[in-house]
Amino acid sequence: MAVSQPHFASLFLFFLISHALSAEPTTPITALVLPITKHASTLQYLTSIHQRTPPVPIDVVVDLGGPFLWVSCGSNYNSSTYRSSQCHSRLCSIAHASIGCNHCLSRPRPLCSNKNTCVVYSENVFTSKVSAGELSEDVISLQSTNGFHPCSMVSVPQLLFSCAPPTLSHGLASGAKGVAGLGPGKIGLPAQLAAAFNFSRKFAMCLSPSSNGDGVIFFGKGPYVLLPGIDISKILTFTPLITRPSRLPHSYGYYIGVTSILVNGKQLHLNSKISTKISTVTPYTIMETSLYGSLSKVFVEEALAANATRMEPVAPFHLCFSTRTSTNDVAMRAAMPIIDLVLQDERVFWRIIETNSMVPVGNDTACLGFLDGGRNTGTSIIIGGYQLEDNLLQFDLVSSRLGFTSSLLFRETNCASFNFTSGA
Repeated sequence: MAVSQPHFASLFLFFLISHALSAEPTTPITALVLPITKHASTLQYLTSIHQRTPPVPIDVVVDLGGPFLWVSCGSNYNSSTYRSSQCHSRLCSIAHASIGCNHCLSRPRPLCSNKNTCVVYSENVFTSKVSAGELSEDVISLQSTNGFHPCSMVSVPQLLFSCAPPTLSHGLASGAKGVAGLGPGKIGLPAQLAAAFNFSRKFAMCLSPSSNGDGVIFFGKGPYVLLPGIDISKILTFTPLITRPSRLPHSYGYYIGVTSILVNGKQLHLNSKISTKISTVTPYTIMETSLYGSLSKVFVEEALAANATRMEPVAPFHLCFSTRTSTNDVAMRAAMPIIDLVLQDERVFWRIIETNSMVPVGNDTACLGFLDGGRNTGTSIIIGGYQLEDNLLQFDLVSSRLGFTSSLLFRETNCASFNFTSGA
């Protein structure tokens, strides 16, 4: 069924508001909350939403660089509120403009189906497979929050997503049915949810390192309160988000500028500001070869100076050290070097401590969770999920800035400390 013409009359950023307000007529919604869980074997981060009528819970992989929500649709997709967007409609034009050339393929592809519906191309970043799907709308439901705990369940009646073929979900974590794109475009989840409830276009993410404890995603403004009652929105440090040219590969998503890197206070020699992407689909931080070489050289020097014991490499890592403690009554071992990513000036830095730099691999061994990405990475640094864990990040799309905390362990809390018990 085609979307009615009045639906196109207003600006996109407000096209869902009237529906959202009708869902909660007496209570203004200022923020929404979702749990986020680490999948143990794939290292992917999953969240769960309710979609369709009647509602069906679906698990989707969280992708900071994804331009929109895509869900694998097949013969078992049944919903009385589903509708596809028509080709050449306003929504279709907005979707194509929002996605841009990041997903353009090497040869022209149709933007309309043989049913005259709008075609968008969804990508599975884990398999690099791209598939055509219908630009569609359906109800999704998730919980509102006051920042302290979840509140009522609320719905967006017409959230845009791509209805992708079921084969595209191959390679996702077991049970996952799609990807939740949190990218900065107009059809990314942050923009659509902000438009639906008329709150600020910002969201915060806090990844838990444990598959047994839920991290949290907040859409909207703070507070972001973690047990034992710490409002993390009050302790953020800010740095500008920078824009990457769309002609470069994998340019969609969120980038910051790194001006220098310190290892135990020793500065690496950089020629210029380094474009750095933040990723939830890259398990560990990837660096361009020359940069990785500089980092690893100083890291080894500092670790050995602290009497750390070098171990044989364990794939995919190159630098590994013993974690064995002494046999004395007081367990002691060498502390691993601290890595600081210095941002717009020397007073603003993202500190990466041992819990985010060293990956336990068994046999009393831990390895540096930074990988050599080769000489043609396109982006000098991609900060991976492991380095994001137990750090709260706020993406402010209005002010174009990133708020970050460095490790919350310094604050005696962690990302699994949001109270998901409703009304507690």
